[in-house]
Amino acid sequence: MRDQYYEQLDAIVDDLVSLTGSVRKAVAESTRALLDADGTVAEAVIAGDKDIDEATEMIEERALLLLATQQPVATDLRQLVATLRMLTDLQRMGDLSVHVAKVARRRMPDSAVPVKLHPTIQSMAAVADSMIDSASRIVANRDVKAAAELEAEDDEMDKLRRELLRSVLNVEWQHGVEPAIDLALLGRYYERIGDHAVSMARRVVYLVTGQGQLT
Repeated sequence: MRDQYYEQLDAIVDDLVSLTGSVRKAVAESTRALLDADGTVAEAVIAGDKDIDEATEMIEERALLLLATQQPVATDLRQLVATLRMLTDLQRMGDLSVHVAKVARRRMPDSAVPVKLHPTIQSMAAVADSMIDSASRIVANRDVKAAAELEAEDDEMDKLRRELLRSVLNVEWQHGVEPAIDLALLGRYYERIGDHAVSMARRVVYLVTGQGQLT
C-alpha cells in the first residue's frame, strides 16, 4: 500500500511538471498572437484555458484525496500542500496568458504593440518563458539552489516593465491613450507571470527545507 502511495505522489509531481509545460506554451502562443496580430492563435489560447483549468482540477482532486485518505506527515504533507499552492500559481499564469490573448484580439487586425516596442515585449516574453521553464525544472528536481537563482530573472522582468512604462509615459508617445493602457496592462501581465514562477520556486524551498513562507 505504501509503495502505491508513493507512486501516486510521484505521479502528481509528474503531472504538475506537465501542466507547467502547457502553461509555458500558452504564454508563448499568446505572445505570438499579440505581436503577429494573429486572431486564430489568440482564440486558440483563450479556448485552451479550459484544458488548463480541467488539468488543474484533476491534479487538485488527486492531491486532496491523498491528504484525506493517507494523512501524510512531514515532507509528504509539505509536498501535497505545496502542490496545491503551485496549482493556483499555474492556473493564474494560464489566466494571464488569456489576458494577453484578449488584448491581441481586441486590437485586430492591427497589432496592439507598436513596432518600436516589439523588442521589449519579446524580451519580457523570453524572460517569462525562461522563468516558467526554470520553475518546471525546480519542481521536478527539488533544486533549492536554482530556486534562489530565479530571483535574478525576476529582477530582469521588473527592469523590462519599468522600461516599457517609460516608453509609454514619454512625451514623444504618439499612439494614443488606449494603446498606452494596453501596454501598461501587458507589462503587468508578464510581470505577474514571473511573480508566479518565483512563487512556485519558493514553495519548493519550503518543501525541501521546511523553511520560508508557503503563502
